[in-house]
Amino acid sequence: MFRLLSKESNIFSIPVYIGFLLLVVIIFNILNFNTYESIIAGITFLGIALAYFCFNTIALNYHTHLPLFLYSVFIFGLYPGTLDIGIAVALLTNAFLLLFLTSTDEDLRKKSYVLVGSILALNFIFLPTTWPMIFFVLIHLIVTSQRIALNIFRFILGMGLIAISYFSVMLFLQFNDWNDDYIPFGKMKLITDYSELFPLIPILLMLIYAIYDHFRHYNKKSPVSRYKYTFVLVFSLAQLITIILYMNDDYEYLLLLAFPATIILSRMLKFLPKYWMQEIGFWIIIFSLIIYKAGTHFNLF
Repeated sequence: MFRLLSKESNIFSIPVYIGFLLLVVIIFNILNFNTYESIIAGITFLGIALAYFCFNTIALNYHTHLPLFLYSVFIFGLYPGTLDIGIAVALLTNAFLLLFLTSTDEDLRKKSYVLVGSILALNFIFLPTTWPMIFFVLIHLIVTSQRIALNIFRFILGMGLIAISYFSVMLFLQFNDWNDDYIPFGKMKLITDYSELFPLIPILLMLIYAIYDHFRHYNKKSPVSRYKYTFVLVFSLAQLITIILYMNDDYEYLLLLAFPATIILSRMLKFLPKYWMQEIGFWIIIFSLIIYKAGTHFNLF
């Protein structure tokens, strides 16, 4: 199975996976169909579908079927059927951020900082607990930009435009009370019960090994590969901070890590020295996600 998925994919492969994704979203939402849930399902579908194209943009997985397939399995395993609208919007905005910030067109990245700021402000409005992403983008901007002050101004301008628009609309609709949810720093809900996450322990251990192996062979990587892998790791760290501080038993937050985890695990499997290791590692990931899905769906844990 691993060798089959290691074959090179093409642009026509992505619609097949997106079709599978659409089928999963429809099946999970058909029993609680209403306008609000349909909007959330639509946003979720767009965010996850757009992420399939991000694999080619980041280009760390050699354009094979493996990351596309693993990402589909991650979505199937972690998708609870219905999402909070904040998580759905976060999946969509994360996909846009990945497309903009990993673009090889330097001029496009420079011109996109206003839009990136706007996207992050919109993301914060729907899900304030994703504030670590703002610091992630600022760090990325400072490290990669030549004109740091100008690009920070563009970034803040984008956020300011959305903030002004949002407050103007709220005042027009006579929503004059401040919502304390927009100050999430005193509302951390650390995870207290890990029992439902036990099936994911093998995946966690494989992620730790994959990161260790990357840095063990760090000097053998190309500069582009090192840069993009570091980008994925810092992006993952921003998502992980949100998950640790705010997830508690809202396990839908794990979807925020599905994309970077897929990239990291796909590369780890590719560079394992033996074929049997690759095949066993692949099936461990699959069965871990299936067991987790069964456990959360049927309340087995």
